[in-house]
Amino acid sequence: MENLTTSQKGAVAEARITGAAIELGLTVLRPLCEGRRYDLIIDLEPALLRVRSKLAQHRDGVLCVRLYTTRYTPRGYVRTSYTAEEIDAVGAFSPELQRCFLIPIDEASGRRAIHLRLDATKNNQAERVKWARDYEFAAVIDRLRRSPLEAYRS
Repeated sequence: MENLTTSQKGAVAEARITGAAIELGLTVLRPLCEGRRYDLIIDLEPALLRVRSKLAQHRDGVLCVRLYTTRYTPRGYVRTSYTAEEIDAVGAFSPELQRCFLIPIDEASGRRAIHLRLDATKNNQAERVKWARDYEFAAVIDRLRRSPLEAYRS
């Protein structure tokens, strides 16, 4: 993956997240034009889930998912994060694990990154740890399908 451009890496993440949703029997919609903060929409019947796709980086037993975009303007680089008005969730694909994860926007909004732990901490800390297993794509989709309005709060 290191030979790919940033756009190509994003396309890989989007394709893998789309594939994961389709494998679950879901319909995936894509915008016909650019300019929205989401990359795709997953139809949960009746709810629609606006998803931003990201590539997760695997480092030392942790998946790091960047939760911002950077663009160049006449005033220089501008970095912006995501809000609930723009997206409903961040989908992340890990090339090393070949797995997808789904992070509800209420856990991502306003943050620069989120770290999902795969391995136990070296100091055995367990409180306030975001375990990757809790964000497995299929499991989060299942929670959303059962109760779309309450799934983000569980």
